[in-house]
Amino acid sequence: MKITVVGTGYVGLVTGTCFAETGNDVTCVDIDVNKVNKLSNGQITIYEPGLEKLFERNLKEGRLHFTTSLAEGVAHGDVIFLALPTPPGEDGSADLSYILRVADDMGKIITDYKVIVDKSTVPVGTAELVHAAVAKNCSHPFDVVSNPEFLREGVAVDDFMKPDRVVIGTRSERARKVMGDLFAPFVRQGNPILFMDEKSAELTKYAANSFLATKISFMNEIAILCEKLGADVDMVRRGVGSDDRIGKRFLFPGIGYGGSCFPKDVQALVKSSEDADYDFKILNAVMDVNERQKLFLMPKISAWFNNDLKGKHFALWGLAFKPNTDDIREAPALYMIDALVAAGATVSVFDPEASNNVERLIGNKVAYAANQYDCLINADALIIATEWSVFRTPDFDKIGSTLKNKVIFDGRNLFDVFRMEELGYHYESVGRAATNN
Repeated sequence: MKITVVGTGYVGLVTGTCFAETGNDVTCVDIDVNKVNKLSNGQITIYEPGLEKLFERNLKEGRLHFTTSLAEGVAHGDVIFLALPTPPGEDGSADLSYILRVADDMGKIITDYKVIVDKSTVPVGTAELVHAAVAKNCSHPFDVVSNPEFLREGVAVDDFMKPDRVVIGTRSERARKVMGDLFAPFVRQGNPILFMDEKSAELTKYAANSFLATKISFMNEIAILCEKLGADVDMVRRGVGSDDRIGKRFLFPGIGYGGSCFPKDVQALVKSSEDADYDFKILNAVMDVNERQKLFLMPKISAWFNNDLKGKHFALWGLAFKPNTDDIREAPALYMIDALVAAGATVSVFDPEASNNVERLIGNKVAYAANQYDCLINADALIIATEWSVFRTPDFDKIGSTLKNKVIFDGRNLFDVFRMEELGYHYESVGRAATNN
């Protein structure tokens, strides 16, 4: 099948590459000339495990193409995916200007039947808006379908190639047949393609992400209670997660969620609820908890240094909002950096993939280390903000001999509390008793 993907960001590039991997002829469109040139020349523009190999193979075999021409993309594709940014506006609502602008332009150049697919996360009713924008300038038949993505950064290729489910919102039998044929290779193991109306599909994505964000914030609340009552959040998490009705995933406490999806999607669903004259109390609380949680370690750090961080120097491991990605959008580490610098401290940072993105964003506000151990030089304490695998089993002797003090503040609960005590560290984490050295 001939596929066009408009937008080569995270979702667009994964979508286009994975469709090409199953034999489709894919053209990806982007207005960024520099990005299109890089991609056309075999230089991948995002970090995602497993994607580069597929990207290089399909580019070499001629199934994956890149262009800046929307007209070329529209002429190519029988199915046109819109994978465009929907950033939050000042009021929290999703900004649809990118999508509607492309829809308006497409209406002027469509010459035969197309299935236009909203792949971006969009508010309920967007399919109708896209349909109206295209129809304004188009006399040819077309359908607009909602097909939300459920990709987890770090495992997006597996999520796309072996999805738990595929959600397709359409009331058109013609579009349903096209989309069913397109996704059939991805669900051969028996996972469902769930057909529904467009509005239900749009709300499904927001509801799913908001529920997962709720689980995270709930567990962070439990972690705070554990510290006050003397319980261990890891034990509680295991006990709760063993219940099949609840499940084990998204129950890890920490210093808050970030990324491109959860913060934006929760905020957008709250705004949609307000527009529908409904006060979504749970989600408002979820956002409040998450904002507080990003700086959860700061009172602990401040207290250890007698409420005076001026002149202190900290090592910070982890900048991405989660491991196995270079995405720093809403990353808790950035909030930690701001708070430490505002308190008069200096910071050295290391991240396996995200340091360049942070440097582009904040410049020389921090020092950038070449590796995790160089990051520790002259530091009064180590702070851990992202649970990269490389941080899980470090050389504790090397850490202890490099830091000025054997002090670690762990926002991701990577280490065993009792082992850290045996090693002579003052170790504080989230929802667990601190060591008293």
